[in-house]
Amino acid sequence: MTDRLRIALAQLNQSMGDLLGNADAMLAWRADAAAEGADLVVFPELQLIGYPPEDLVLKPALVARAETELHRLADATADGGPAMLVGTVIANQGALFNCAVLLDGGEIVAIRQKRELPNYGTFDEKRLFAPGPLPDPVEFRGVKLGLPICEDIWFPFVTAHLAEQGAEILISINGSPYEVAKDDFRIKGVCAQRVEETDLPLLYLNRVGGQDELVFDGASFILNADGDIAHCLPDWDEALVVTDWVREADGSWFCKPGEVHELDAHPADIYHAMLVGLRDYVNRNRFPGVVLGLSGGIDSALSAAVAVDALGADRVWCVMLPSRFTSQESLDDAAECARMLGCRLDNIPISPAIEGFDAMLADSFADRNVDITEENIQSRIRGVALMALSNKFGHMLLTTGNKSEMSVGYATIYGDMAGGYSVLKDAYKTTVFDLSRWRNEHHSSLMLGPDAPVMPERVITKPPTAELRDNQKDSDSLPPYEVLDPILYGLVEQEKAVDQLVAAGFDRATVTRIERLLYVAEYKRRQSPPGVKLGGRNFGRDRRYPITNAFRTG
Repeated sequence: MTDRLRIALAQLNQSMGDLLGNADAMLAWRADAAAEGADLVVFPELQLIGYPPEDLVLKPALVARAETELHRLADATADGGPAMLVGTVIANQGALFNCAVLLDGGEIVAIRQKRELPNYGTFDEKRLFAPGPLPDPVEFRGVKLGLPICEDIWFPFVTAHLAEQGAEILISINGSPYEVAKDDFRIKGVCAQRVEETDLPLLYLNRVGGQDELVFDGASFILNADGDIAHCLPDWDEALVVTDWVREADGSWFCKPGEVHELDAHPADIYHAMLVGLRDYVNRNRFPGVVLGLSGGIDSALSAAVAVDALGADRVWCVMLPSRFTSQESLDDAAECARMLGCRLDNIPISPAIEGFDAMLADSFADRNVDITEENIQSRIRGVALMALSNKFGHMLLTTGNKSEMSVGYATIYGDMAGGYSVLKDAYKTTVFDLSRWRNEHHSSLMLGPDAPVMPERVITKPPTAELRDNQKDSDSLPPYEVLDPILYGLVEQEKAVDQLVAAGFDRATVTRIERLLYVAEYKRRQSPPGVKLGGRNFGRDRRYPITNAFRTG
């Protein structure tokens, strides 16, 4: 029976469906861990295939290839080096299981299946996997390891069962997406409770990187049985940390303290989530870069800043598309923003296209007054022009709308909503202001953009406007954002009724109107591009409302 272990935490990114590449990466990281004398290397949930796999995992060919690559990984452990704990999918008797597999000595030593399958918010694992039984510990070199997988640790009876069956160390592999304020909830709200209940140390390993709308922040950690944090890995970055474990005189296991990285505070965490999500989406889909409309307003300025920080200035192409309603101030601010970021800016006036549409529709519109239709045509012309550049040169069109606008339908479908991805999709307008101020004052190692302000101060302070008619302001159509956003947060994130928000001090007529706008804009959101999930109720994966819906609370 051993009294010492060296366990390596491999906090890695994943490439969805690239089983060969993921396996090769694990072997490379195992080699690094072997050089540091590790006995065991732990990898994140479903590291071999990617997480969340959605219906891709239902393809028999993928499951078969996962089995082939798993055996290749097992064969690699015949060299006498460290064992591997690998997350993968395994088919058994017609069912699929989300598994943690221990590989050692050239063999598959043990398989443990995930029991608790999340089926809320972004998760739909019950659609894909069968639940496993309550997991028993796995013996590794004389030590009994409990292997709860991700959601399993959210349920006390799973870890209680492992403790009752003699587990000495809990090792939990995870694919836990980023959400605002989730770090503390993971450590203090879930894992610390499991440690206290079982009196066992817990190793929590999470992945990093972006997968479509989801971003994984890493921030893996180890809690000793006394609740103290022995290690905390960085957020957002891949990392390999080899940890030393000793058996105490009373037979319990203790992880020797190591580096505890300070995790992002707010709003740095949100900005970095946007950066990582966009970076991996663009790179994994092999776009040469992004193109976006730079209007001189704060939304497009922040979107451009995130893009430059994620991809580098040479891969970001900004385009100003002025009409007769575009102010000189907006032209100057867009030019200055592009200069500060160091990226390309083209100027393509849309007046010729507007005149062409006016002439084309003159007979059909002859008995109608000018209204929002003509405003939307301008937006759609811009969308067509930007998509033409995207098609011709291959750059992905980056959409720049925020969550406040998308909530109430203050966006033009097939116009400014056109595009392939949106970093602001889950960011309310007040958050956009906070992030812009923060980025003008901060820089980090993740950023490829300038260590300097990235937009003129006037972009942040001037009243927001779409500039689709003379002297237009957002406040002409919407309440001030400091009023609108708390109402939306109550309606969307908290699912509150109108009466509850009125009781909290909001005007009834305003709340009732906003609720109506929220519901009738569902058809637009259903056709919007994907975007980074930041909070607990993003549009798309979390909040799935019917388009045709007569229910109202006010």
